[in-house]
Amino acid sequence: MRIRRVAPLITSGVTATLLAALAPAQASAAEPLNRFENQKPAWHRCDSSQPAALQCATIKVPLDYRRPDGRTIDLAISRMKTSVAGKRHGVILFNPGGPGGEGLDMPVMMKGALPKNVLQQYDLIGFDPRGVGHSSPVTCGLTETEQDFQHAYRPETFNRDVTWARTVAEKCRARNGDKLPYITTRNTARDMDVIRAVLGEKKISYLGYSYGTYLGAVYAQMFPRRTDRWVLDSAVDPARVWRGMIQVWAEGTEPAFARWTKWTARHDRTYKLGNTPAKVNKTFWDLIARADRSPIDDGGRKVTGDDIRAELRAEFFTPKGAAESVMNLKKAANGHATPGRSLAPDTPQQAHRSTGFAAQVPADNGTAAFWTVVCGDTSAWPRNPEQYRRDAIRDKAKYPVYGDIASNIMPCAYWSKPAEAVTAVDNKVGVLTVQNQWDSQTPLVSGLGMHRALKGSRMVYVQGGEGHGVYSGDPRACADITVNAYLSTGKLPTKDVTCKVSGRPSPGVNQQLVPAAPHTPQAPRF
Repeated sequence: MRIRRVAPLITSGVTATLLAALAPAQASAAEPLNRFENQKPAWHRCDSSQPAALQCATIKVPLDYRRPDGRTIDLAISRMKTSVAGKRHGVILFNPGGPGGEGLDMPVMMKGALPKNVLQQYDLIGFDPRGVGHSSPVTCGLTETEQDFQHAYRPETFNRDVTWARTVAEKCRARNGDKLPYITTRNTARDMDVIRAVLGEKKISYLGYSYGTYLGAVYAQMFPRRTDRWVLDSAVDPARVWRGMIQVWAEGTEPAFARWTKWTARHDRTYKLGNTPAKVNKTFWDLIARADRSPIDDGGRKVTGDDIRAELRAEFFTPKGAAESVMNLKKAANGHATPGRSLAPDTPQQAHRSTGFAAQVPADNGTAAFWTVVCGDTSAWPRNPEQYRRDAIRDKAKYPVYGDIASNIMPCAYWSKPAEAVTAVDNKVGVLTVQNQWDSQTPLVSGLGMHRALKGSRMVYVQGGEGHGVYSGDPRACADITVNAYLSTGKLPTKDVTCKVSGRPSPGVNQQLVPAAPHTPQAPRF
């Protein structure tokens, strides 16, 4: 899932997991990979609007690592040299989330966040993952309507939802059929190892947000001996990829919603939505029923109750914003609309600035890349539409705010069979994970799942923390202090660390806290 508001190489030493998956190709793969690992990038300034120190280049990687002498694709990479002679430790790669998030400008963003003593040790490396941005981007030719995946379950519209899911899958297959099976997390991790080799490094360090945590965990599983200082911020549970991660959004929304009703009741003088949690709850559901009967004019756009449930879901994790939105929607329903819009859904279209590359990025690339990865990573998606219907009915009753939307049919029901099995993450590599209590995109229960899978990890947990993405560049923040110390020294904390929203760290993570859930824009993002 992608950070907003700041919104998978085969060489010697490969792990047993990779050997088992690619045994037939291993003997022929080793030597042909040398031509990829020995590339000399032609570095150039990325864009005139960016600092001159940000350099970009394009390298080649195999489309299918089982056939490294076959077709290749482009991989756009970037760098910013910040290390100082005598203090240099190596390079650190970044991933902003997604799947579908572009990462070429990450070095610029992270230079402003990392402290001087860390910057002096690393050269900062960004890249657009395969299929994304300027790395042989995928497109399905999807319209804005087709990019909207949040479909509430209703008996009378389910057949239309099935048609939508099939149409998206067919359009993606028609546009990318020959390379679709290879745009996966495992291959992106292999691409990261090519980047490592091209840069002449024995190991790489890494900071990944959201989906980037899963990518980082897969790399650590496949290339444990090349994994150096590793930070995973706002983590995906590797045991839930990928349908389970969408469904857990509904599970986690319910405690966040209950917390919101309590907060809003305490602030009734401001929002006038009810002076008890029960009254606030009734106000919300009355508004939903009213909008379903007669859509509300929200700044010129008519919104139904289903729209409100889908678009407000993430806001419940930051109660003030949700209270303001519901208050304004209530006013609009009563004919007293306030200027602007109460709901502001993220657009599925991405704004792509020029980065000195000739290729134009397709408008639907973010969404196309998302489905390509989450459908191509795993075969654990039901194929029978009736299974989605049953699950949506069940979860609408169990998780009223978002359950039916999360469990409704998705394009993966009609996707081609994955080229490889999903990666089982289960290792003892030393990793630092970081997690807010009230994360609207990767919930606490998800972060704890990653922490359990990475048995050598330490976790920094921010009690009371809200928002998706913890590390922010605030040198006074408890979590940032811990991350910076690890990146600087390479030493993990001796114990898990619990931070208050502000204050000094204390040992131990509370494993019993009720999880929150992630934010879901119109085009899904982790």
